[in-house]
Amino acid sequence: MRNALGLMLASVVAAVVIAAGGWFYYSARADQGAPKTVAARAADPLPAPAKLATKDDVETTATIAAKPAAPAPTPAPAMPVQQKQACANPNALGVARVVEIDTTGGPGFGFEHFKQFDFLTEKEVVLTFDDGPWPVNTPAVLKALADECTKGLFFSVGKHATYHPEILRQVLAQGHTVGTHTWSHVNLNSKKMTEQQVKDEVEKGFSAVRFALGTNPAPFFRFPHLQHNPAMVTYFGTRNVAMFSTDIDSFDFRKGATPEKIVETVMTRLDKLGKGIILMHDFQKHTGEALPALLARLKAGGYKVVQMKAKTTFQTLPEYDEALLKDLKVPTSSARPIGSVVQTVSQ
Repeated sequence: MRNALGLMLASVVAAVVIAAGGWFYYSARADQGAPKTVAARAADPLPAPAKLATKDDVETTATIAAKPAAPAPTPAPAMPVQQKQACANPNALGVARVVEIDTTGGPGFGFEHFKQFDFLTEKEVVLTFDDGPWPVNTPAVLKALADECTKGLFFSVGKHATYHPEILRQVLAQGHTVGTHTWSHVNLNSKKMTEQQVKDEVEKGFSAVRFALGTNPAPFFRFPHLQHNPAMVTYFGTRNVAMFSTDIDSFDFRKGATPEKIVETVMTRLDKLGKGIILMHDFQKHTGEALPALLARLKAGGYKVVQMKAKTTFQTLPEYDEALLKDLKVPTSSARPIGSVVQTVSQ
């Protein structure tokens, strides 16, 4: 009996021990499995960023705040250009404002002939120069303008542009506006001129300036001698070319003109009108000599320069481009814009 009771008791104890051991074993396994599972979940996302960094190296670097903050001087390359263009003269006349002209329909400017668009306010002037480019004289005008960090509007004679394209390119490169002034500066109102000859003078002039610049000029035109041919006034409306007369003539082309006379002529007229488009000639030697004093007088008198730019460029006619190149005996390949032939890839 005792043996049976002892055997039964031993069986119960053994069962309890086995049950406890099993519980301890599975609890330990569960506890060991949890860290592995958590570790695996924490590690899973890591490969994704690692792959992104390899695949999109530039993008990822750009989004890192610490490093791009240093490279943020990415605009730095542009800074030197701006610094070069910055005015070195703290007391310069400068440019008060820039106006953009929509030349649709052929608007006219300059109250001597056109009175519709009175866009200048009191004490504002536009500096315009005719007949260039020309050696020595045009560079002298450019220097005077650059010294005062101001801008002008140049009406180039086509023939002169083909003689000295490098000078006309300097005009454009320095930020001035370039229009045209016919091919050979002939009076378009002359009775000896046929309608076709007048058109040829105008269109060939535009093609010549385009050829010299290597790009399209502004759709701005001034009639030689300020002689406005009625038929061409209508024609310019169809070609969307703005026409320019003047408010103040410097008469710098007259025999006996001196720098002092030029300055006094302009200032006397300007002080009377209070504003206006000033006509000068970069073709004339005395104009470049007079310009530093004239610009100083403008500044002292409280006058401000307005630069005129065109909303669009002028589209020359292919037949005149071809005729010009044939006349100049230039290979057709040279008609390509300089920018399509020579490009700066490193500076």
